[in-house]
Amino acid sequence: MSATRRVLSRRALLRGAGGVALGLPFLDAMSRSASAASFPKRFIVFFTGLGTVKNAWAPRGNETSFALGEILDPLTSFKDRLLVLEGIDMESAHHGPGDPHQQGIGHALTGTELQVGDLFPYACNPNAKVGWGGGISLDQFLAKELGQTTKLGSLELGVQVQNANVSSRVSYLGPGQPVPPEDDPRVTFDRLFADLAADPESLARKRAHRRRVLDTVMGDYHALQSRLGSGDREKLHNHLGALAEIEKRLDATGTVGGSCAVPTLGDVPETYVNDNYPELARLQIDLLVMALACDLTRIASLQWASTQAGKVFTWLGQNETHHQLSHSGLNDATRAQHLINIGKWHAEQLAYLLDKLASVPEGAGTLLDNTLILWCTDIAVGQTHSRRDMPYVLAGGAGGALEMGRYLRYQGNFHNDLLVALCNAMDVDVTTFGNPDYCTGKLPGLGV
Repeated sequence: MSATRRVLSRRALLRGAGGVALGLPFLDAMSRSASAASFPKRFIVFFTGLGTVKNAWAPRGNETSFALGEILDPLTSFKDRLLVLEGIDMESAHHGPGDPHQQGIGHALTGTELQVGDLFPYACNPNAKVGWGGGISLDQFLAKELGQTTKLGSLELGVQVQNANVSSRVSYLGPGQPVPPEDDPRVTFDRLFADLAADPESLARKRAHRRRVLDTVMGDYHALQSRLGSGDREKLHNHLGALAEIEKRLDATGTVGGSCAVPTLGDVPETYVNDNYPELARLQIDLLVMALACDLTRIASLQWASTQAGKVFTWLGQNETHHQLSHSGLNDATRAQHLINIGKWHAEQLAYLLDKLASVPEGAGTLLDNTLILWCTDIAVGQTHSRRDMPYVLAGGAGGALEMGRYLRYQGNFHNDLLVALCNAMDVDVTTFGNPDYCTGKLPGLGV
């Protein structure tokens, strides 16, 4: 209980409002004495669109002795927990259908061409159209491998993503299966904590009811199976597997350490009012951190708007949309500074996330020690829309799997190789990811 109070006093929960401690006594003891290696690894995608301003983003110095640039400067206090990666090409996103933004976000975690289709027009050519993403995304692949014992296999959060098109989906269960992020912190809260906040008797009744419904459905499906052809039986078999997975998760209550608590949400601002963006973002980050602390999920993503959104960063004194600014001339110093300020603001939000993770004790370390965060985007630079020399930042501890605190410059290595390396860092043994035509194996140089 003292560990929870210590976290609360450091405002680790929503607005410092407090909560009801859920850690069990033996878990508190574990949290005080266990090593960091005793705790599960977590993975977070931190996606911001429209690229960056490279000369203000790139660090100065060499691999181990470097200073962060203006955009990444808010992360300086966590420099020993960063891997800043330059010179990696999103090669796959220069192939297949789609405009640059569609390709960039659709390939960011899949490394696979978008589907040919007639669902979404290109921004630059309304007569040309494209379908959804063409493969499973890294987060969902890891969720299948690592998310079998938690209440949620993965958690997808958004900050005013709002749109439902290929330019606003970074996460995919498979080809043509986008996973929409949740923009509303109230819905996020209910999904995560409704069961944890319930009294044991009502929770038991709720679970028993769910199980009866599932048992009935399973019985009906089994009765139907004998009347179907082989193709339909296979589809039904897969569906039964999904239902069985739901049943298994009914008893997954989470709580790996003594810092798990049900936060108090408080008043939530309107979800799609432009100027509420910063407050909504902090709420989503706080909910994400507590979801990991309570072991309700181990895989998560946080998507900031959509790639072509009309987000105006009024709180930074701006009056043009981020997308408009990204198309400004390369010699327009005023608009370039606006873009730098946007990038720096996003870095501040990542620093806030890292600080929250670091405030949650786990054994001799913290939740940050056991978490790996990927900050990625759809294009390298807004004015060129190139998907080469992409700006990537890895953050956290990755459970000791990566040698952090470095600035690495590559020479056109494929970003699919980075996806392989991230799988390996999460203890998932693969040698390729996405389209193998754009994958040569694990990106070298990241591991300890």
